[in-house]
Amino acid sequence: MMDIIPREILEEVTELRKVLHQHPEISGKEKNTAARIKQWLSRQEPDEIIEGIGGHGIAAIFDSGKAGPTLLLRADLDALPIDEVNTFKYKSKNPGVSHKCGHDGHMAILSGFAMILRKRRPAKGRIVLLYQPEEENGQGAAKVIKDKKFDKIKPDYAFALHNLPGYKKNAVIMKEGPFAAASKGMIIKLQGRSSHAAHPEQGLSPVHMMKDLMEGLMHIPEKKELFKDFTLLTIIHARLGEIAFGTNPGKGVVMATLRTYRDDDMEILNKEARDLAHKLSEKHGISINISYTEEFPATNNHPEASKYAFEAMKKAAVEAEHIDTPFRWSEDFGHFTGDNRGALFGIGSGIDHPSLHNHDYDFPDEILKTGMAMFYHIADQIVTLK
Repeated sequence: MMDIIPREILEEVTELRKVLHQHPEISGKEKNTAARIKQWLSRQEPDEIIEGIGGHGIAAIFDSGKAGPTLLLRADLDALPIDEVNTFKYKSKNPGVSHKCGHDGHMAILSGFAMILRKRRPAKGRIVLLYQPEEENGQGAAKVIKDKKFDKIKPDYAFALHNLPGYKKNAVIMKEGPFAAASKGMIIKLQGRSSHAAHPEQGLSPVHMMKDLMEGLMHIPEKKELFKDFTLLTIIHARLGEIAFGTNPGKGVVMATLRTYRDDDMEILNKEARDLAHKLSEKHGISINISYTEEFPATNNHPEASKYAFEAMKKAAVEAEHIDTPFRWSEDFGHFTGDNRGALFGIGSGIDHPSLHNHDYDFPDEILKTGMAMFYHIADQIVTLK
């Protein structure tokens, strides 16, 4: 690992990570982060830099000029609307925003690999380093793929990594097949008719439908005969009317997160939830409107891509942790694994490391080298680095 990642590269990448940590930007607002990444990439002499892909996304292409596969490696640009409580020197300078998911570290790893590619270019095909916007809200990957600029990329293989607290530092966590769950936020708005609180009979409150709806939604995953694998429905918010003691409420809203390991199970779970809502709407005479937010497909690791990742673990001489059960959290990299031979793997951040999205989380710089080594050995198998 030391031969391919000299100390000077690791030192520069560590400093870049801290700079990125100081200047976080939330989903859809990553303009300055992208500009900072472009400045870094320009010094690594790629053959082409694509800006503004899928929003503030940026991609660097290292082209061998010879026939061969296109390999895409992805990092995420965005931070979270969470206050930084850490007190180290490189703490966030943007109030209310901080890198609490480690995307600063993911960007640093990809940027470090760009430094390696400056000297060890692909012998065939192309390598595309993609810095994707809006991962946290589940919109970025889809926007990138739908962007006409993505036509220039059209990868044959796609890989990404995510740091994982709760696992040994520098261990690589991997499995073939389903790796991270599909999820979507379901918003059900209910509209009845308000009235004076002294005369509730003159109105039509959604209260009874809300009760039946929430109970019914939570029971859907118990219908095991409908599903092939894990399903979960979590009520995350409900509101009835407004705080007005003289008013019998006429509207309400119920929000739920739907989660499955399989995309086909998500379709069934969603249909069951919609059918229940419409059935109760007719029963109670309450009109409804259903919408969705933060939709993530399941991330499924392709067999061929998984083999490359497993082999890279051996070549990088890292501790391997093969998991049997997919993660319940979601990652919009599933859009790439759905259309390409792709794989997402994890790198342990430490058994007792603060969890992702916690106020005191910070990406551990000790795992930067492992991330770069994994990308190097994956790329070397597919496009051969010289």
